[in-house]
Amino acid sequence: MSTQDTVISVAAALVQVALIVVGAPYLTGLMRQVRARIEGRAGPGVGQPVRDLRKLLHKEATRPEGTSVVFIAAPLILMASSIFLAAVIPFVSTVAAVGGVSDLFAVVAILLLGTVSLALAGLDTGTAFGGIGASREVTIIALVEPTILLAIFALSVRVGSSDLTDIVAGTLASPAQVLSPASLLAAVAFAVVIIAEAGRLPVDNPSTHLELTMVHEAMVLEYSGRDLAMVELAASMRLALLLGLGVNLFAPWGVATSLTPLALLLGVVMLIVKVALVGVALAVFEVFMAKLRLFRVPELLAGSLLFALLAVVASYFLT
Repeated sequence: MSTQDTVISVAAALVQVALIVVGAPYLTGLMRQVRARIEGRAGPGVGQPVRDLRKLLHKEATRPEGTSVVFIAAPLILMASSIFLAAVIPFVSTVAAVGGVSDLFAVVAILLLGTVSLALAGLDTGTAFGGIGASREVTIIALVEPTILLAIFALSVRVGSSDLTDIVAGTLASPAQVLSPASLLAAVAFAVVIIAEAGRLPVDNPSTHLELTMVHEAMVLEYSGRDLAMVELAASMRLALLLGLGVNLFAPWGVATSLTPLALLLGVVMLIVKVALVGVALAVFEVFMAKLRLFRVPELLAGSLLFALLAVVASYFLT
């Protein structure tokens, strides 16, 4: 890769980060507005999450007595890991500035790092609800993370690489693979993973304030001000990251395979359109879903894990 291409690919990565950081709150607002309209409410508007973040950023962060550096560092780790993933996952282009940074196992490990840091922060507060939320979150990720690995690994078999850029590029080179049994099974598993990892219905209800049913919200009850702003922004970013990764793995059309300005612009536009459409579909789906009982959630996640295992088997025997 020439120096000019390296500069362009770095610029493309920075554009990805800007898109995720700026666009994630609007994606959350769009999904809330869609739900409100379907439920017969006017809704606060697509830009309400941005206004909430601006208000929180102007408030001082208060921290409970007895908390350690774990509580302070969790929002920073969550935010930093989200920004790093926004830069290395092939959202806009399959040409990476540095090869190997978007490896499947590294990406999943960094995604898990943010989740674990927030769970530890919930435990660090010493409150009952923080501990309940952390224990529930750990129960969920114990099944979610292996499912992510297996679902994407099933797609990596046909290209002989665990790098996400190679997987997306391989699907672009062979579009018929999108309808293969391995891809369809992996897509079902990954859809459940998005719902669970992002804390959406029926696994978790992001709009609830009933402590006994909360998962994500129970871990962040003690955060306020700038710390809460980072946690909320990172949560929106992780939803956008998962949706973007999902559409590019299973419907990668529009992703740039070259570093020409027109191809990169098309990649940006297609990313925005695809993520917005999937976000709206998820919001519509949530309107007609009720939250599962906590003890039923592992059954749902175990089913998604089974689909991921079947996808791996199909990738070896049916391709």
